Amino acid sequence: MDTQCPFCSVQCKMRVIEELGADLRSTYTVLPRPNKASEGRLCIKGMNAYQHALTGERILYPLAKKDGQFVRISWEEAYALIGRKFDELRGKYGSDTIGVYGGGSLTNESAYLLGKFARVALKTKYIDYNGRFCMSAAASAGNKTFGIDRGLTNQLADIEQASCIILAGTNIAECQPTLMPYFTRAKEKGAYLIAIDPRDTGTTRAADLHLRVKPGMDAALANGMLKVILEEGLIDESFVRQRTKGFEELRAHLEAQDLGQIAELTGVSAELIRKAALAYGRAATGMVFTARGVEQQTDGYMAVRNFLNLVLLTGKIGKPGCGYGAVTGQGNGQGGREHGQKADQLPGYRLIENPEDRAYVAGVWGIDPAELPGKGVSAYEMMEKVHEQEIRALFVMGSNPIVSNPNANFVEEGLRKLDFLVVADMLMSETARLADLILPVTPYLENEGTLTNLEGRVLLREASRPVSGEAKHDWQILCDIAKLHGKGAYFTYSSAEDIFNELRLASKGGIADYYGITYDRLKKEEGVYWPCPAVEHPGTKRLFEQSFAHADGKAELIAVNNHRPSEQTSNDFPLYLTTGRVLTHYLTGVQTRRSHSLAARDVESFMEIHPKAAKRYRIEDGELVQLESRRGSIYVRSRYSTDIREDTVFVPMHWGDTQCVNKITNQALDPTCRMPGFKVCAVKVSPLRLEYV
Repeated sequence: MDTQCPFCSVQCKMRVIEELGADLRSTYTVLPRPNKASEGRLCIKGMNAYQHALTGERILYPLAKKDGQFVRISWEEAYALIGRKFDELRGKYGSDTIGVYGGGSLTNESAYLLGKFARVALKTKYIDYNGRFCMSAAASAGNKTFGIDRGLTNQLADIEQASCIILAGTNIAECQPTLMPYFTRAKEKGAYLIAIDPRDTGTTRAADLHLRVKPGMDAALANGMLKVILEEGLIDESFVRQRTKGFEELRAHLEAQDLGQIAELTGVSAELIRKAALAYGRAATGMVFTARGVEQQTDGYMAVRNFLNLVLLTGKIGKPGCGYGAVTGQGNGQGGREHGQKADQLPGYRLIENPEDRAYVAGVWGIDPAELPGKGVSAYEMMEKVHEQEIRALFVMGSNPIVSNPNANFVEEGLRKLDFLVVADMLMSETARLADLILPVTPYLENEGTLTNLEGRVLLREASRPVSGEAKHDWQILCDIAKLHGKGAYFTYSSAEDIFNELRLASKGGIADYYGITYDRLKKEEGVYWPCPAVEHPGTKRLFEQSFAHADGKAELIAVNNHRPSEQTSNDFPLYLTTGRVLTHYLTGVQTRRSHSLAARDVESFMEIHPKAAKRYRIEDGELVQLESRRGSIYVRSRYSTDIREDTVFVPMHWGDTQCVNKITNQALDPTCRMPGFKVCAVKVSPLRLEYV
């Protein structure tokens, strides 16, 4: 079975070989396949991804909840239930009473169709997806700064040509390990690596300089580096003058900054800030990468804008060995946000409130533009609408919102209020357990489609394994439900390729233009970069070589304030909590926790705490603790580590129920991109010990 890994945004290619033994039991061998992104590498998650796809825990037929228990029903019964419930609720409360909640691991075809399904079949404005929690800060910053958002502005091959690389809030060694050789080769050629992270990680240990910033203070740290670059005359004045705007305002802002105050705010000494700034500013070539550590903040949008200021002031973009990269987390986090499952977007990165964009897409879909709903709200705000019962039915596809949203207790309370919850999934997630109806979908080995990796390269994921049980491809389910609502004429597809060909047309002329990409090209060329406006176009490997995507061709600089996190520590909650990933698990763990090889390496969640902090709170290494915020509490096992700041604890995000870290994270949202502030909240910790009387 030739396919590609379903997990991170590198999208490594692989071959899964199934052999039937004499005892009629199957054994599996996984081999990496040559490809231009991972260069034929696989990590431990990819090597074991087949296990969740073939587990005996797969959901293989529709399940309806009756008297609190799930019972098997037919597809005809499932569809009849959906039709009856949706029609009843729309008749009482209007079309917007139904919400649609998608995921960043869906193929481009399914993500595109989910947006069309919500707006054409259900006529609801309420659609968003879990990629809001992954890429929204970087996407908004890229669009505003450059006029276009693509994960990397250049190809991965440019990394080893960079003389200085800044890795801000990204732990590539654990989250995208197959990319690390790019950075290793860059170091071998003399590159200087700067890592910005409150913790020591595999990535920081590979760096030449580690700036152990206080959680949430990345924007201020960038201000310090910018001030040094300005004072040392390291600005590319010709580039700034010819290709940017807003410099004078930024200059005045930086001149007013005090490096000593920034050092105090960030917890990074002025000496180290200066050292980092000089290394990047003096380098002939350089790249900056950001990820969730910078972006999952209540000022994530502005923090990314400030790192983009660094790129622009030094002119390190649009040429070999230079550029910016937002390290996408989810498998199709890039493509998933380009084609319409985000509240404010239509295919091709068009905007749903732009009359010209509405008219064009409506024309492709064969409807009147007036029939298209307006803009909805972000993913967490949808949960607020659920709580308020403005949304009374929710259709969830490829996501686990009860674990992935901040303030998860609030989210669970809201989902329990729903009149009708439908979950399309391959495994029983924490969200699926609450559903009234579960629809079985196919995993990556069975479901063909395209995905767009972190560098903007569109890849075709083949699928040669027959569909298991009564499962259906997610796009088939959407087409079937559309027919229930009299919209079958708009959903007459017989293959994923049919959908992709319509997506190509819907994206034509948009920012994310896929028109020139075809399945045939993807098979022959191992992927094509967008924008690709014509079949004869080679695809755009490096953006901004001549101009930026704004009408005047210039990038936008902006002054960024030294923002403090919205929630500060106090006597009652004296520690900062930050969250993240571990090597063996992915997102909310629904898939990786079903892989026996992966689950065995990290059976349970944990809290990483510095030994000195642990002693203050009488926490012993390896004991169960209660971690509490203003929103709730969880129970995890402590793990001593000198790799973390004394004022900070770390908990991974891959577990649910009593170990679900998002039960205590902060629901405050970035005012621009509506990203929750996952990475910083105030907590207290106490040992969980039985007392015998």
